[in-house]
Amino acid sequence: MPEHNYFILMGMGGLFVILGIASIFWGKGEEKSYYDALSSRPDAREFLEHEPERPEPGALKIGGWIAIAIGLLMLVMGGAFWLWS
Repeated sequence: MPEHNYFILMGMGGLFVILGIASIFWGKGEEKSYYDALSSRPDAREFLEHEPERPEPGALKIGGWIAIAIGLLMLVMGGAFWLWS
């Protein structure tokens, strides 16, 4: 494998890590805004009916952790291939 392919693999891994971190922060922000909106209402209608629709914050955070794991794996693989060659 040519040497530049290792850097492409490592770059993709870094991109996954950055996107994963962004997704986790986005999920935390959505969760905070959801519960802030709930606490300011006199009833719990938004909480029960999920209206307005929002992306589930838990899914964003879990997806972020998965993207970070894949990104770190790609960074390690690219680094290992680079050092091995």
